[in-house]
Amino acid sequence: LGRVLQLVASPDGTTLAVASHDGRLLLVSTGEGEEAVPTDVDDDLPDGTGTQPGTVRELIRSVNGPVRDLAFSPDSAWLAWSHPGIGRSLRMIRIARPADGTVVDVTNGRFEDEQPVFTRDGRYLAFLSWRGFDPVYDVHTGDLSFPLGCRPYLVPLNSATPSPFALPVEGRPASGGLDPVGGGGEGAPVVVEAEGLPNRVTPFPVPASKYSSLAPVRGGLVWLRWPISGALGETFANPADPSPRPTLEFYDLAKSRRSELLRHMDWYAVSGDGSRLVVYDDGDLAVVPAYERGDDDSTVLLDMRRILHEVDPAAEWRQAYAEAGRIIRDYFWSPDMCGIDWDAVLEQYRPLVERVASPEEFADLMRELLGELGTSHAYCTAARRSEGPPHYQRPIGLLGVNFRREKDGSWAVGRILPGESSDSKARSPLAGAGVREGAVLTHVDGRAVDPVAGPSPLLAGAGGTTVELTFAPPGEASRADGHARRVAVAPLIDERPLRYQDWVAKRRAVVRELSDGRCGYLHIPDMGGSGWAQFNRDLRLEVARPALIVDVRGNAGGHISELVVEKLTRTILGWDLTRNAEPVSYAGNAPRGPVVALADEATASDGDMITAAFRLLGLGPVVGTRTWGGVVGMTGRHRLIDGTVITVPMNAAWFDAYGWSVENEGVAPDIDALRTPVDWAEGRSLQLAVAVRTALDLLERHPAASPPDLSGRPDRSRPPLPPRS
Repeated sequence: LGRVLQLVASPDGTTLAVASHDGRLLLVSTGEGEEAVPTDVDDDLPDGTGTQPGTVRELIRSVNGPVRDLAFSPDSAWLAWSHPGIGRSLRMIRIARPADGTVVDVTNGRFEDEQPVFTRDGRYLAFLSWRGFDPVYDVHTGDLSFPLGCRPYLVPLNSATPSPFALPVEGRPASGGLDPVGGGGEGAPVVVEAEGLPNRVTPFPVPASKYSSLAPVRGGLVWLRWPISGALGETFANPADPSPRPTLEFYDLAKSRRSELLRHMDWYAVSGDGSRLVVYDDGDLAVVPAYERGDDDSTVLLDMRRILHEVDPAAEWRQAYAEAGRIIRDYFWSPDMCGIDWDAVLEQYRPLVERVASPEEFADLMRELLGELGTSHAYCTAARRSEGPPHYQRPIGLLGVNFRREKDGSWAVGRILPGESSDSKARSPLAGAGVREGAVLTHVDGRAVDPVAGPSPLLAGAGGTTVELTFAPPGEASRADGHARRVAVAPLIDERPLRYQDWVAKRRAVVRELSDGRCGYLHIPDMGGSGWAQFNRDLRLEVARPALIVDVRGNAGGHISELVVEKLTRTILGWDLTRNAEPVSYAGNAPRGPVVALADEATASDGDMITAAFRLLGLGPVVGTRTWGGVVGMTGRHRLIDGTVITVPMNAAWFDAYGWSVENEGVAPDIDALRTPVDWAEGRSLQLAVAVRTALDLLERHPAASPPDLSGRPDRSRPPLPPRS
């Protein structure tokens, strides 16, 4: 069968449908009940299949990734699934009759269609589709995007079946096939009329949003509707809780009405008869009605404390090791494992599994195993059972302050980091609190600061809480009559965003000084949501300068390098001039002059890719050191039975000019500039200096684009009219 991604059983128990990792959709006969395949069509099936238990038949094969979202019709006669299309992002809905292998396309592959399900009466097929194109303007750059593109859709399988959304006739609604006058009902045979099926696709009359987990229940369908949120979680009022939680909704097909069953929950499952839902909500498990909001009488709470889970760790590690070996074999990007004898490698390390004594040791073993691939993006994270529940781990409180220990043992404020108001995670707790540099921290929550240990021990467990700090003016820490200042602050859990923004501001100041204000500066920390936010945070201001430095040192990779390249390859073709306003370039937010990239050995993954793009597209010279060299990427993570998580290199990048050589080698710069440990210790920005000098040299030879001189415009005034006679 290959690696099984999804397995569903037909309602009559005769057939298993299996989605394999290699794109095959397989049918397995169970031997239960009636024969899975009628004898009169058995000889006509493509693989010479039979009806004996365990018989495997290939129904269809995808050449662009695995199929998914398998679902049988109520009478077991039809199977629906989501089929991958061109470019991996497009998907189409298909249905098949397992008895004779007939395949029918429900949608045509123009959009991303997924999660097909049959209604319980068998008259309709419902699915989710990302086919809404109502663009929303970007509030910063004027770009347009489609964040509200998803809706559930319904397809009458027979042209004689009325749409439940149709206008009522003689006061009687179509009722979604649930009206006795319309016939059908649960248990009736499913009739599919293939002709015109794609033309019968109808959207549910619900708002466009982000939907998931579509499922049929008695009387209609349920789904999860997700709030639209930013990639960084800053959409919500509390930045410390960035996880948007969905709302569970029910759509009554008979009444053509949507209702909310539960707001802010995690996941659900449908009972066999479609009348109840098992709902998991923030650690609590409950059984509620599937078609109405539950109350105290209809809701059953399940006490999960009664669940006992006994584990033999050694047996788990043996199973997890074998499973990891199969996952890596089946998903590694090159079918021949790049010449590695993978079975021999597994046997070489297998005896060490018997000596593993902790999750950390098992993770160490897995890292050694993954290292044999010699390929980037092969990671392992330990299960970490020994750390206890998360709510027992209380982080230390951080104040965003550089303290200095004075000769008398007091702890004075050396510098208060200013914070970045456009990044909610980079707030500075003491900014605006009236505390000045040089003030001495004497007490934390009334406890005196130890002259040797300093304030850190008193801030243990204070992250995310509120603490009271007492400060004395400089030189008055030991005076009883000193003028103390008490402030209440909320310490940070993580100071890295705050210190990162301070680091960027310092680098920008260095570039301004070195270039006499002629160079703009942008740093991109990664190629994900945070990197895109940082890139656009100052893009409009920095590209307005004659030259631009794009710093990708330390870039942690991601997937948006193409978006960055699109922005940087914009060219100024002209100017828009408005009275009483500065000229604006066309195209907007395009670099005015030379662009120089700055890379180093920590420029990784998609950072490698954008460095290669700089060179291949001629965007500008690359200054610095050779990049990390890891462009065989991963897609998702795989959790083993013991909780260990591994990644598998699945997507290899190849370039016309480089071939496969970027992997394990990196991209060499055009101009070498190495920052030595001595440079770092003495605060010299050697690489920035080389990048600025390169940009200014290019600027001398290729001046920046500038708006036209209004004095040179054509004179279109008319001569004065002659006087009247």
